[in-house]
Amino acid sequence: MDSFSPLIGTYPTDPRLPLLTLAEAQEAVRLLRHFADDSLEGGAAGDLATDLARRLPAE
Repeated sequence: MDSFSPLIGTYPTDPRLPLLTLAEAQEAVRLLRHFADDSLEGGAAGDLATDLARRLPAE
């Protein structure tokens, strides 16, 4: 059986930033709700807004 040496690397110690901040996510949900209407695209915007809003932390 072959043995491999362990992988060694350096990792940043700084905290990683989130993809979106909470304020940015809330603004995205607000904008999606603004565009929600009875059209096909508006329905998709409303569905996405609802899905994303459920994932946000409660205030």
